[in-house]
Amino acid sequence: MAVSTAGLRLEERWREILAVHARTMCEIDRVLHPHGLGASDFEVLDLLVGEGPEEGAQCRVQNLVGRVHLSQSALSRLIARLEKDELVERTMCAEDRRGVYVTLTDRGRDLHGEVLPLQRAVLARMLGDEADPVA
Repeated sequence: MAVSTAGLRLEERWREILAVHARTMCEIDRVLHPHGLGASDFEVLDLLVGEGPEEGAQCRVQNLVGRVHLSQSALSRLIARLEKDELVERTMCAEDRRGVYVTLTDRGRDLHGEVLPLQRAVLARMLGDEADPVA
């Protein structure tokens, strides 16, 4: 069975997307490592900041699963590590005992603000965005 040239180009494009993703994640890991974070750690903090600027804004862990590209068990381990580092707090959902909420702590919000320009600069550099890296 012959592979069409269109199909080959599609596969090549897919592999390039994967390569850019891998290089970008490695670079984010590298620049955030001195701050005790990895790319996935930052992504969770960034999503939690997006839940709301008000103190105590929380998010169900289940809502993070589809947005952070980790399995539920890997995400649970990551959140446990962030909680140990006092960057987030976990609480049980009163209405649904299976549900767990995650809340960003002041320390987590401060660290996010400190490293946000670093992460955005990597994205701008790796993805070729000429825009302001903190915008």
